[in-house]
Amino acid sequence: MIQYVTLFALLLTFLLLLGVIFALQRAAKTRPDGGVVGENGSTLAGYSYLLMLLAVLAAVGTAWVLARDTRWAGHILEWLNIVVRLMHITFGIAWIGASFYFVFLENALNRTENVRDELAGNLWAVHGGGFYYLEKYKSAPKVIPKSLHWFKYEAYFTWLSGFSLLFVVYYFNASSMLIDPRVLDISPLAGVGLGVGSFVVAWLIYDGLSRTALVRSKWFMVVGFIVATAFAFFYAQVFSARAAYLHFGAMLGTLMVGNVYFTIIPAQKAMVKAATEGTPLDPQLGKNALARSLHNNYFTLPVLFVMVSNHFPSTFGHAYPWAILAAITLGTAGVKHWLNLREKHQTDSAVWVLPAAVALLLAVVFVTAPPVQSGSAAGGSACTQQVTMSQVNMIVQKRCIQCHSAHPTDDVFKSPPNGVVYDTPEDIIRLKDKIMQRVVVTKTMPQNNKTQITQEERDLIACWINQGAQNK
Repeated sequence: MIQYVTLFALLLTFLLLLGVIFALQRAAKTRPDGGVVGENGSTLAGYSYLLMLLAVLAAVGTAWVLARDTRWAGHILEWLNIVVRLMHITFGIAWIGASFYFVFLENALNRTENVRDELAGNLWAVHGGGFYYLEKYKSAPKVIPKSLHWFKYEAYFTWLSGFSLLFVVYYFNASSMLIDPRVLDISPLAGVGLGVGSFVVAWLIYDGLSRTALVRSKWFMVVGFIVATAFAFFYAQVFSARAAYLHFGAMLGTLMVGNVYFTIIPAQKAMVKAATEGTPLDPQLGKNALARSLHNNYFTLPVLFVMVSNHFPSTFGHAYPWAILAAITLGTAGVKHWLNLREKHQTDSAVWVLPAAVALLLAVVFVTAPPVQSGSAAGGSACTQQVTMSQVNMIVQKRCIQCHSAHPTDDVFKSPPNGVVYDTPEDIIRLKDKIMQRVVVTKTMPQNNKTQITQEERDLIACWINQGAQNK
């Protein structure tokens, strides 16, 4: 019965969504100003997009509340994960792609040869079988075109879909995915509050620093990195390692969308209004917007790393995950800095940037390498006896099979994560390298040690693998 109720709720929400969107889009087409409402340049189409996302979020919440504590919970949660993750990736590609392109455009503009007085530069390009000619104005054209594209919804939907994904993956199952009692034993509600509250605090700190004279100094990057490292350390002291990494990425994403919503778009709207009304424009608005856009450009590679980090326990499974996260953040931002310099043909003045960034990332690879194992388990205990397959299989059946089975019994995972199953000794032998990495070296499995595997059991598995992983 529950699946029919859920389906009905989702269908009703979807139909209401279509009705509202149709009404707003029709009103926008019939209005002579294209649906612009208010002095800030907001449009009816923009509001329809916002209502669409709110309706989707309402549908997600409805589905979860109705399915919770039923046999449909895991199934619906998995599909929510798929749908929201796909939305997040799609919007993220659009947003980050636009960020990369426009920073490249700014860096690569021809500013000297045959440039008209009203232009800041131009660029010829070829793509997709055609030639393109782009011009950037110093302030604004004499006549504002009616069709003007705003690069903002990519940012808004990336953040909103990412925030939704944070709920689907970590907050809906906070006790399993977010909270690790070995790190900090707090209630799920407290964990969610700390996570969401940290994004607000991070924005207030960053925005406050960006409004000071420090933003025009190179020390701004140093202070910013220290603040980012402090947040990475905080998350590692509160959440499970995987959740800590994802919250760090969500924090950076919040700063990025905050820049778009509070600084970049208002500056652009002020430019359009001044050009339309023929009034003077404060040039500082454009400079502030460009600076925030450049900040976003440096955030992109660290955020992209965090988006894929949960697949790589060598990073978040380290004894000091916050330090590894900080080092990768600095290294990837360094790579982006070199790419920006290259686009401006200024790499000769900072030839050391790329080698330093690569050296830092290689150092992370070295630091996170597993310890040398010679006749002992990874945990340091000596292998004093021959470990048999039956001993290892008993541990796996007791600690791992709840999730990694063709028919999981876990309350969260209703299908084996990543298709990994340990139903037979042959399965265990085939995946011994993955077991060594996740169970023995990084100790990131079981998830938050949900099944209470002991160090002695980890040592037995390590000894068995080091002894050749034989099925005897």
